[in-house]
Amino acid sequence: MIAALNQLVGLIEDHLTENIDITSLAGSLGTTEYHLRRMFSSLAGMPLSEYVRRRRMAVAVAEVLEDGDLLGIAVRYGYGSTEAFNRAFRAVHGVSPGDVRRSGGPLRTQPKLRFRLTVEGNTPMDTRITDLPAFRLVGQSARVPLIHRGANFAIEAHIASLPAAEHDRLKEMNCTEPAGLLQVSADVDPDYAEGSELLYLHGVAVDKNTPVPGDLHAIEVPAGAWAVFRTAGPYPAALQETWAATATDWFPSNPWRLRPGPSIVAVIDRAPDFSTATSELWLPVERA
Repeated sequence: MIAALNQLVGLIEDHLTENIDITSLAGSLGTTEYHLRRMFSSLAGMPLSEYVRRRRMAVAVAEVLEDGDLLGIAVRYGYGSTEAFNRAFRAVHGVSPGDVRRSGGPLRTQPKLRFRLTVEGNTPMDTRITDLPAFRLVGQSARVPLIHRGANFAIEAHIASLPAAEHDRLKEMNCTEPAGLLQVSADVDPDYAEGSELLYLHGVAVDKNTPVPGDLHAIEVPAGAWAVFRTAGPYPAALQETWAATATDWFPSNPWRLRPGPSIVAVIDRAPDFSTATSELWLPVERA
């Protein structure tokens, strides 16, 4: 995976002034766009689309400092108007192309990335691979922002709004793995950008033939393999650290890649105040 990401960076560099087809690039690297985007954003700390924009604006500076037509520069870097180019330029550098022409800066250069796998002898991850038949995830859903670290107050508010009887009803419906009440994230931004919106479902897993009550949201999940990561410690910090480690440690070292589908958290045990918990992170995977 590390080699593929470095090849991707090289291909982006060679096509900065062209329409970059990430799907085709992923295929040429022997992986999928879904997995490539998720691994890139996790390791680079920014979405792939943001990196491309930053590199384009970093390289475009040289042309902006000359006397060339700004519309021509905008079109060369994939923008249909000087207004769109100006917005992208200002978002990266904090100033407009006109300001740079007048004063020469300030400029915020995005260096070309290079990915390296560092072996540090970390504690082995408690992981298992399991195959599940098709099933359904059913429960109460809400649209919430994606938060990489710390508490997600929108999720907390959603769960708190549910009466105790609803939790009991959902628990009684559970009839297949993953067991228990689940925290489900679906319809996630391909670049996994923080602050982007996702569908959060507080619910349970049922078999594919279980009828779904009309007041519940249902997510159909196809048959396939799942990587299950067990973690224990401060909540949600330990879980979020494990999630990050899947990208930095586990996927680069194992012959699996993410496939499209929801991610699931099953809380196995927890302190009364939820300050600590033992949980399982379920990620849909396929052979790389």
